[in-house]
Amino acid sequence: MRLTGAEVEAIRSCARRHFGEGCVVRLFGSRTDDALRGGDIDLHVEADRPDRAHLSNELAFRADLQDRLGEQRIDVILRPPAYTPRTIDRVAIQTGVAL
Repeated sequence: MRLTGAEVEAIRSCARRHFGEGCVVRLFGSRTDDALRGGDIDLHVEADRPDRAHLSNELAFRADLQDRLGEQRIDVILRPPAYTPRTIDRVAIQTGVAL
């Protein structure tokens, strides 16, 4: 996984603040492969309650992360608990790394 310990902690902290203590955050995509270079940070987030899985929380989360991590491309897939998974959700769950 190509994130530093500080980056992982920043992601966890921001996610808990915006999506609840029980949220689940997974890193997936190219940043999970140590052999690759570059790439954006792809995050799959399951909020702990349905009322936390909305666009304004996602935008605040992204802004918070940009402040903590600096200017990086961050892609977020936000889902409420007990959702019907789409293909991208299944990929993130099967190949992703829980943070």
